[in-house]
Amino acid sequence: MYAPIISYPSIPSYPLEVPDATSDSSFQLRKMERIAVHGKNDLLIPHRKDYYFMVLLWEGSGRHWVDTTAYTLKPDTLYFTVPHQVQLKEELQPVSGFNLNFTEEFLALDSSGVLRQLPIIQNPQNGHELHLAPSNVAFVQDILEKAYVEYSAAQPWHRTVLLAYLHVLLVYLSRLYTEQYCTSEKADEAALLSKFRTKIEASYSRHHDVATYADMLHLSAGHLSEVVKAQSGKSAIAHIHERLVVEAKRLLFHTEYTSKEIAFQLGFEDASYFNRFFKRLTQQTPLHYRLATREMYQ
Repeated sequence: MYAPIISYPSIPSYPLEVPDATSDSSFQLRKMERIAVHGKNDLLIPHRKDYYFMVLLWEGSGRHWVDTTAYTLKPDTLYFTVPHQVQLKEELQPVSGFNLNFTEEFLALDSSGVLRQLPIIQNPQNGHELHLAPSNVAFVQDILEKAYVEYSAAQPWHRTVLLAYLHVLLVYLSRLYTEQYCTSEKADEAALLSKFRTKIEASYSRHHDVATYADMLHLSAGHLSEVVKAQSGKSAIAHIHERLVVEAKRLLFHTEYTSKEIAFQLGFEDASYFNRFFKRLTQQTPLHYRLATREMYQ
C-alpha cells in the first residue's frame, strides 16, 4: 500500500516553442551560427523539456546539466535528451551547429512504430552525448542541411519529407549509439526490456514491485526477471529502484522539497522507510546527498 500522489509545485516543464500559431508545434530545426542559446532566463534554472532535444555542435563551449550529470560541450559532438529529464544550462559561450527538437506527436507519424523503438530514442544506457568522427559529422550535417531546406520551404508533403529525413537520421545515430555504448541485445528480449522500462517510466511513483509490472506485460514475475537480468545485467527490481533513486536525486538537487515531501511524491507511505531505502542504494541519507552535491558544484 502506497500513499496517494500529492500535488506539489514542480520543476517547470516547457513545451516546444514556435514563432507563431501557423508553425508546426511538433517539429523544429534551427541553424545556430555563433549565437547564445539561453533563450530566456528560465533556462538558467532547473527545467524540463517535454520534447526530444538534439544539438549537433561544431563550434562553441559551455556546460549543460542533465539530471545530476554535467556535460562539458565540445565540437563534433551530438548532445541529446529525452522528454522530462531535468536540465540546466550554464557557462554557455556562443555556439554554432544545428538544434533539432521534436515531440512524441511527430514520432507518432511513423505508423510502423520503428522510430519509437530505436536506441537513440529509448536510450537504454542513459547516454546524452555521441562523439562523432569527421565522416559521421559530415553525414549528420548533410542530412540536417537537407532537412533544414525542407523545413524552411514548407512545400507540399512537407511533414512526410521531414519524417523521412528524421528516419534516416535516427537510424544512423542509433548505429553510432550502439557502437559507443556497446549495446548487444537480441531483438525480442531487447523489446521486452524496452517495454519494461517504458512501464517503469509511466508508473514508478505508484508501483514499486516487479509483480505489478509483470502483470502489465502479461508475464510471470519470474520470466520478466530472467529476461531483464539477461539483457541488462541487472535485476528487474534494481531497475525500479534505480528509477526511484534518479528521481529522488533530481528533486534533492534541484528543489527545496523536504525528504518527507519527496517520499510522498515517489509513492512511499513512510518517510523513514524512504530514507532507509535511499541510504541503502546510495550509501548516503537524502539530506547528506543534497548537502554534498550542492557543496561540490558551488
